Amino acid sequence: MDEYTKTVELIKNTLEKIRPFINRDGGDVIFDSFEDGIVYVNMLGACQDCMMLDSTLTDGIEVILLEEVPGVLGVKLVKDKPTND
Repeated sequence: MDEYTKTVELIKNTLEKIRPFINRDGGDVIFDSFEDGIVYVNMLGACQDCMMLDSTLTDGIEVILLEEVPGVLGVKLVKDKPTND
């Protein structure tokens, strides 16, 4: 298994640990991709329109991923992913 695949697996496993806390508030977090150190996720359910979304991403999900997964530099929503237009 190459390093990228190991990192993605660790990201997914870490998100699975976080998911129950987000589910409790009626939301969900879904892994999309990992590019250039950035983890892209979709936030679903109650999280989509929540005023605390930015805080959940940066103070929650991002902090945990930075601690647990070497190579992660940040977390962003898929909608904020740069396009190759």
